[in-house]
Amino acid sequence: MLGTILYKPGDIRCEEVADPKILRPTDAIIKLSASCICGSDLWPYRGLQPVEDPMHMGHEYCGIVVEVGAEVRTVRPGQFVVGSFCLSDNTCPHCRFGFQSSCEQREFMSGAQAPYARVPLADGTLVATSEVPPAELVPDLLAVSDVLGTGWYAADAAEVREGSTVVVVGDGAVGLMGVLAAKEMGAERIIAMSRHESRQKLAREFGATDIVAERGEEGIARIKDLTKGVGADSVLECVGTRESFDQALACSRPGGTIGYVGVPHGVSFDGQKLFFGQKRMLGGPAPVRRFLPDLMDRVLQGRIKPGKVFDLKLPLAEVAEGYRAMDDRRAIKVMLEV
Repeated sequence: MLGTILYKPGDIRCEEVADPKILRPTDAIIKLSASCICGSDLWPYRGLQPVEDPMHMGHEYCGIVVEVGAEVRTVRPGQFVVGSFCLSDNTCPHCRFGFQSSCEQREFMSGAQAPYARVPLADGTLVATSEVPPAELVPDLLAVSDVLGTGWYAADAAEVREGSTVVVVGDGAVGLMGVLAAKEMGAERIIAMSRHESRQKLAREFGATDIVAERGEEGIARIKDLTKGVGADSVLECVGTRESFDQALACSRPGGTIGYVGVPHGVSFDGQKLFFGQKRMLGGPAPVRRFLPDLMDRVLQGRIKPGKVFDLKLPLAEVAEGYRAMDDRRAIKVMLEV
C-alpha cells in the first residue's frame, strides 16, 4: 500500500510500504475512511524536532475495523471506530483518573497517513459507533481523533465555565477547536488571537466574540483593554513557543487558569512571575480517549461540525503538497483522501 514517510526535514514522500499486520493479540487493523496532517507533524518537517530515522507519519484516524487480535473484545470487524493519537489500555490508574495520555502502557499512534493502519491497545483506544456513519460526517469524526479532542482538553484544562471570559492563543486548527470547545462549555466571551482573515472568519463561526490581531505587548494591552484591566478567566495556549506561552501568562488574570496543549519548543518560565502572578496551569498531551464518547455523540447528533477546520482536501499521493500548504500557512488543516 501507499504510506507517508518523512526522511528528513522538508523531505516527505508517499511511497510503497508494507501492509500493517497484527503483531500483538491486543492489536486491530483498520481501513481508514480518511486521514489528515497535524500541526505537530510540521515540527519534524521544519527541522525543529530531530529526525534520526525515516518516520511513518500520521496519528489522526477513523475508519472500519478489518481485523482484530485474539484478545480484543470491545471492537469487531465491520465497525466504524475513532481512536486517540495516544494509545492506552483505559484500565490503568492514570486512565481511570482520566489521563489516558499518561497510560502506563502508553504508545503514540503512527503510520495513519495511509489506507490502512495498525492500532495497538485497541480495546482501550478505539470507540465504535452504533452504525457506520454517512460519508459527510467522516471529516467531523476524523477531527475528533486529535484536533478537536486536543482543543477540548485545552478548554477543559483551562477550567472554562458557563459565563467565563476566554482567550485563545493560536489560530491554527487546535486553537480554532479550542474556540468551538469554549463555546460549547458556555463561555460568555471568547477572544481569539489571530492575524489571518480566513482563520478569523472560522473562529467567529465557531463562537469567537472578539478578534485580537496584535501580538506581544500590544496584544496583551488589547486583551487588558477588552477585559477592563482584569485579564481572562481561562487562557488556551495552542502553539507551544516561548512567545505564545508568554502571551498566555500575561493575558491570564490572577487566579486564572491556563490550559496548554501546544508542544513546547524553547519554553522556560520565570518562577517569580509564576509565584506572584498566581496562575493555574494544566496541559500536556490531550487525554482524547476521555472525551471521545461525548464528542462523537455531539458530532453524530449534528450539534457541532469540527470538520470545517479542513480547508484543503488532497489525495494521499499528494501528501507532500499538503505539508507545503500547511507549512506556508496556505491551509489551516489538510484532509487526505485515502
